[in-house]
Amino acid sequence: MKVAVVGHVEWIEFVRVEHVPARGEIVHALEAWAEAAGGGSVAAVQLARLAGASTLFTAVGDDEYGRRMAPELEGHGVRVEAAVRPEPQRHGFTYVDAGAERTITVIGERMGPQRADPLPWEELATTDAVYFVSGDPEAARAARAARVLVATARSLPALEEAAVELDALVRSGSDEGERYRPGDLDPPPRLEVATAGEFGGTYSVAGGKMERYVAAPVPGEVKDTYGAGDSFAAGLAYGLASGLAIEDALALGARCGAEALARPGAHGTS
Repeated sequence: MKVAVVGHVEWIEFVRVEHVPARGEIVHALEAWAEAAGGGSVAAVQLARLAGASTLFTAVGDDEYGRRMAPELEGHGVRVEAAVRPEPQRHGFTYVDAGAERTITVIGERMGPQRADPLPWEELATTDAVYFVSGDPEAARAARAARVLVATARSLPALEEAAVELDALVRSGSDEGERYRPGDLDPPPRLEVATAGEFGGTYSVAGGKMERYVAAPVPGEVKDTYGAGDSFAAGLAYGLASGLAIEDALALGARCGAEALARPGAHGTS
């Protein structure tokens, strides 16, 4: 299986605390580490776990944070194809509290790849599965050359302009920033999925009746929720490209999301 991700990356410092500080409060970190994170990184590493390797089409800043991205991700089996931007790399920090919830602060603009970037876009025509996280409309059109294209609703404006048919659109059922209404995309996605964490989620095939799927059990202690949604979407993309039935592809996605919960941070490297 040849798999790829089109999306952004972020250099994130993770800080484990008892609770997120209230206004004016000082809290002490119980643990701290930093990783190449963001939706593109998480999904590319997840696909590499499933397929043995993956390619990430992205953009990075021309600074120390940006230069750290490729070496770290390559250590996880991800080949990084990155355009270098003159602005600083987007970075930030994430609080992980005692309840394993993550609270994220990012600094800088999201840098998705653009079709005009000198990246090997022609490779996508021979790729089995692509997960589109972010990028311009032309990048989304390039991604559609893959056999299976799954995208996140976080990039609805680019997807609306691209006007490509998605094999699946994945969104959080509780995040207003990922809200999707029938008619938002033309053509509509073949499969629409709304995740609901520990409650599983719902899905609709070709605009039909909404059905439910169940969450997978977490294989161990829940460390934090960072990256669970993008891990789910990456697993779903891999399952669909593998020829699994929709219900089985959703089950694989749910398993990938559950495994992400048992790993600290973006990739479990702390």
